[in-house]
Order: sequence, then C-alpha cells, then structure tokens
Amino acid sequence: MTISHKSMVLSQDTLAYGERVAAALLGLDALYRAESGDEDGLVVLDMSGGALKPAPYVDYAEARHAWQALEADAAALPEADRRMYYQQLAGSSLAFIQWRTSGLSLADQLRGFLHVPSAPVSEDELAGLRAELGDLLTRMGFAGDLATQCQAWQESVLVPPDAVATVLQGLFDEAWERTNRILPIPADKSDGMQVATVRGVAFNARCNYLERKVELNVDPVLTYPALKHLALHECYPGHYVQFKLREVWYHEGRAPADGLLSVVNTASSSPFEGIADNGIFLLDWFDNDDDRVQHILSRYRSAIGTVAAWKLHALNEADAEVRAWLAAASLGGGSGWVDNRMRFIAASGRAVLIWSYWWGQTVNDAYLAVPAARRADYLEFLYGRMHSPQTVAMFA
Repeated sequence: MTISHKSMVLSQDTLAYGERVAAALLGLDALYRAESGDEDGLVVLDMSGGALKPAPYVDYAEARHAWQALEADAAALPEADRRMYYQQLAGSSLAFIQWRTSGLSLADQLRGFLHVPSAPVSEDELAGLRAELGDLLTRMGFAGDLATQCQAWQESVLVPPDAVATVLQGLFDEAWERTNRILPIPADKSDGMQVATVRGVAFNARCNYLERKVELNVDPVLTYPALKHLALHECYPGHYVQFKLREVWYHEGRAPADGLLSVVNTASSSPFEGIADNGIFLLDWFDNDDDRVQHILSRYRSAIGTVAAWKLHALNEADAEVRAWLAAASLGGGSGWVDNRMRFIAASGRAVLIWSYWWGQTVNDAYLAVPAARRADYLEFLYGRMHSPQTVAMFA
C-alpha cells in the first residue's frame, strides 16, 4: 500500500483528527505522571507552549474508551498512511494503558508499543556485524582479533576530553550547512543547538530542544566519528530539524498537532530515532572509512542493547551478569558507555526504547529506495508527519 507524492497536503479531516490525538496523548501523559511519579512522562516534549490542552481523563478506563474511539475513527481518514499510523498509535496507547493497569510483558510491550518483532537482535545478525566490522578494520590496516582492532582504531580517532565540546560545536556548524542545502531549515543559524556536557546520565547525548542544548555525556570514550554521529543525530538533520519542521509546519497548517509532541513507547519511536541515526546517508557525508566503522559500531551497539535489555527484563538475569556481558560485547566505549546503557535499559518504563535504534533502520531502507529526483518530496513526507516502521515506506 502506497501513497502518491502528488497528495502531500494533508486533508482538513486529518489535521482536525491530529488535534484530537494531541489532546488524548496529553491526557494519557497526565494520568501516567500522576500515578507513576515519572517526571519525564509519556510526552517528553511539548512544543505548543501550553496551547494544546490535555483531555481531562479521570482514570485509565476513560482514557481507554477515548483511544478506542480514536482507533475506530482513524479508519475513515483519507490518506492510507495516516489510517495505518493513527490506528497503530491508538494501539500503542491502548497497550500502554494495559501495561499501567494490568501489566504487560516485555515481548508484548515491543509488539504493542513499538509495533516491532518481540525478540532481541539474533546472534546471527550480531555475528554478521562483527564480521563486517572486522573485514573493514583489516582492510584499514588494523591487526589482531576484533577487540584489539577496535581498541586500536578507537585510540587512533580519540578526541581529548578538553577538546570534545569545541569539536562537537564545529561539527554542529558543518552539519547545519550541509543539511540546509538539501532540506532548508526554517530558522536562522543562531537558533541552533549548543553543547552542554553532563555526567552520570542514561544517554550518550540528548537534544534539549526547548533550551537549544545538546546534553553530551562525557563519561564514554569519545572519538571524532562518534561526535560526528551525535551531531547528525541530535541536531542536523536529526532531532533539532525534526522538531523545528514539525513546529513551523504546524503553524503553517501543513502538519498535524500531534507533531508538536515527542512521545515515548509509541509507533513513532523507531522512525524518530531512525531519521536521526541515518543522517549520514541523507547528507551523503561519509568522509572516509572511519565514518563507516562508526556506522557499523553504532548499529552493533544498538543491537547488543536489545540483547542486554532482553536478558534483564525477559530472562530476569541479574544486573551484574548483564553488565558483564555488555562490557565484554561492547567493542569499545569504555565503562562510561556500559554505565549509561545499563541506566537506560534498567528503567522498566523505557527499556523497550532501546529497540527503536535498531528498527530505525527502516527509515534508511525506505529513503534509499526513493529515486533521487523524488527525494525532496519524500523528505517532506518523512519529516512532515509522524511515522511508524511500516508507514515510512508508503510513498510512491
């Protein structure tokens, strides 16, 4: 099932439906924050400045009824990809309600929240990535077993700790210019992101869009290719550009209201991370083999994150055992990287999100399948509406 690029403008019915969805998401978020004490919430970013109001649900039963109605009404939307996406989003929200009211296994969370297969990345896939990485490092002249090769490579591209913030800010500048040439950013460069270093957190880096800061975790070992990856992921053409376009296009009447919200544990989680993770392909910015090593490493580390989370929450292995496995499998990054991955997957309300980095690859697969002459239209389709792993390919 596909849509035509000639139908890029969303219908008024869909835009009106998006207003209902935004209110329903904020209402569900309010319930969750109140009963869980989770300060990050389900809606982790609201760009409406308070203009969007939460639906006043008194309890999860009322929220369930509202989302069931939204799921049914999505079937009448005129755009095929919007019918699928909003029905999946409703399914995600109903699964979230089930998790909060009666519990949901990790496998069912993966199916229900993210709409991805309920399993970790397989050992065959891990072995394939290790083999690809080893072959590339050997061609680059690095000898020894894979761990030795990765350690030597890491040391060859290391950025001194006192230079990290300056190097990353310079990469922000170049990434802005490259992105702006193929996907015009509707803002002055002074609106862009600034580096703020942090420690002891559950992420490698985070886009704090409202404060225009990228919070960079300086606990892991940081290399130049890794910083480049983070610049693309958190800023341009990644999260900053996603947020900026959704915000501007909503006020122009081109994008739905739910695009003003960043929501975890939903059908949109994997494409959200996939757009960010594959920015190097969008910009065609592979300078050398170091960038290729970094891309494979990023894929590999997202893969082992799913295995570690599965061990912890599905197989109920002890934290110490999972940490030891992750450290042995990581191929670099140091103890700081292991620490932040363990903090990430230990949170039961966030553990499934580690899969979103792996399944974000669907974005790049879909993008590379689009003829070059039609990629501008595709980028509007990709950035201008929320997507699931299934809808990113519904463009013809």
